[in-house]
Amino acid sequence: MKPSAQEMLKKYSKDIAHANEVKRLALIIFDEASLKIHEMTGLEKEYLEAASLLHDIGYFIEAKSHNKHSMEMIIKEGLYSFDDREAKIIGCVARYHRGGLPDKESHEIYGSLEKKDRKTVKRLGGILKLADGLCKDHSNQFKNIEINYDNKNSIAKFILYPQNNKPDIKTAIRKRDLFEIGFKCQSVLLFGE
Repeated sequence: MKPSAQEMLKKYSKDIAHANEVKRLALIIFDEASLKIHEMTGLEKEYLEAASLLHDIGYFIEAKSHNKHSMEMIIKEGLYSFDDREAKIIGCVARYHRGGLPDKESHEIYGSLEKKDRKTVKRLGGILKLADGLCKDHSNQFKNIEINYDNKNSIAKFILYPQNNKPDIKTAIRKRDLFEIGFKCQSVLLFGE
């Protein structure tokens, strides 16, 4: 029987707290982006939740290219309540939380997906990559995140509400690229009061 995302996380992860914090941030960003930029489905939210929990399980195999190992493990083992196509989508979302951008010509698994599924991977992967960047030191640094979207100029302003002091967000700034590609916008990260 296929394992659930939680079962895979417990079996392969050494940092469950990080996985859960990335999931929390990713789901906040998902809800904001779905409400203010482009509506997404409940099923897409389930894909993102699973990918967020499992994005770092590839460390079980090796730190180098752990994102690719995460994708391979998700696809090989499959996930309870998701079919093989959905496991590929979830695996690709997990893969693109770091490193290079999706490329249908040179990335075989991503390229094998239908166009609509590749679009889903770019959007959800962009959310996951940004959430992982905001969880740089693996701690809970943000109470909330809001998006103010300027539809006319296609600019997403992320308003970050830190728990205490303003944390370093340089990693998150560098990891905005896939979000911008997936949602066809520019983005700015700002601190709220």
